[in-house]
Amino acid sequence: MTVEFVYPQGGFRRATRYVFHRMQRLPDQPHRIARGIFAGTFVNFPPLFGIQMLSAAGLAWVLRGNILAALLATFLSNPLTTPFIAMGSLKLGHWMLGIEAPLDLNFVFAAFTHAGWELWQNFLAVFTPERTHWDKLIEFFWFIYWPYTIGSILPGLVFSFLTYYLSLPLIHAYQKIRASRAREKTEKRKALKSRLSAMTQAAPSRESGDDERPGSP
Repeated sequence: MTVEFVYPQGGFRRATRYVFHRMQRLPDQPHRIARGIFAGTFVNFPPLFGIQMLSAAGLAWVLRGNILAALLATFLSNPLTTPFIAMGSLKLGHWMLGIEAPLDLNFVFAAFTHAGWELWQNFLAVFTPERTHWDKLIEFFWFIYWPYTIGSILPGLVFSFLTYYLSLPLIHAYQKIRASRAREKTEKRKALKSRLSAMTQAAPSRESGDDERPGSP
């Protein structure tokens, strides 16, 4: 169960194809679905820990996009892509803000660990005589969270517009194909009903013709 949470059964490629398939089948106008995909893709970039889906729904609502499409698009962020998104956004943010710090996985992991531990200790301090400490949390904000946020905006917009303009014609084409197939099925059902109706009307005529033959009682 834990392995499937990190690495879905069938792989991320199959999971991604399933998400796109579900998006295309949404019963809404193509531009609204594409706006929802835009919103869901964008929130995959900023560090919105714990409120990613809520943020996607809110942004989709502001953009008048499909909220379900936005929620589905958040699943495109996974344990394989998130580290690349995070490190790329952090490096860009450090460069934009002119921050000079040893930015590698060990530094980032240590910053998250120390900030989380200090936050937990401060929570416990509410119920004990211990004093609260904010040094690691302040350091985490200025060296990790803030540059992460600033650096995530530009790539988030680029990839969001990219998914919007790629998904819009695909959704248009998919919905046209579905509509065409639905019309074909409807026409086939109507033709079948017509044939059945004609057969039903012809059957009594044949029976009455047999009754009127010479020598019939």
